[in-house]
Amino acid sequence: MTVATVHDDEGLMPAATYVSSNRQRIFLLYFVGALIDLVVLGLFAEYTDKVFVDSFTTMLLASIVLQLLLKATIAVEHKVAAYWKGKGKSGFNTFMRFFCAWLVLFGSKFVILEGLTFIFDKDIHFNGVYHGIVWLIIIVVTMVIVEELVVRFYRKLA
Repeated sequence: MTVATVHDDEGLMPAATYVSSNRQRIFLLYFVGALIDLVVLGLFAEYTDKVFVDSFTTMLLASIVLQLLLKATIAVEHKVAAYWKGKGKSGFNTFMRFFCAWLVLFGSKFVILEGLTFIFDKDIHFNGVYHGIVWLIIIVVTMVIVEELVVRFYRKLA
């Protein structure tokens, strides 16, 4: 694949490069996702006492970890769903597909919370019901919603 470059005829703007490879597209997805996670986590840490992050550096690293864990969760959920979808279109298989998807998505929040605790120890924590898992779920759902809104806005620009 070649990279298409757009130049400003008047020389006022730097050259902008269009994404042309799958690796570049994946990089941008993770990069933008991590920045969105950083903003959402930062806003929750600033405006509620249920989320504590000791520094911007910790918040930045946590947003990268969250992005990787969320993408891994979605990959596992898709594999599980594909497994049950491949078994046929019976009512039981359909039920199991949705139940297992829910189980992976819900259970992953506990894994994410433990991962953040393991990596960052006391530098980041969530307070509240069930050792903060409710606030983590609220934050993760907010991150996913904001990512979806940004993607939809981006697609409308075309």
